[in-house]
Amino acid sequence: MQQNFSTLRKMDDIQALADAIFREKILRARAMDPGEKLSAGGRLFQFACNITRAGIRHQFPDADGAEVERILADRLALAKRMEIGQWKSKT
Repeated sequence: MQQNFSTLRKMDDIQALADAIFREKILRARAMDPGEKLSAGGRLFQFACNITRAGIRHQFPDADGAEVERILADRLALAKRMEIGQWKSKT
């Protein structure tokens, strides 16, 4: 039973750390001027695209670079359709 209490204590510590990191990120974001926020948005989009490309390469290990980019474009288009409520059909 002691091990379970210790594990729960560690989980509480991890959650407290995650909460503190999140608060710090929020404070830094609020302190940014509009130009910094715009630049950060572009970097975050590129980061998300790179992570998605890695997932595509994992899912389709034989895909070449052009195929990975086509699949990424398809996924971005799907996300856009979902955002505007037209995800059920391409037509």
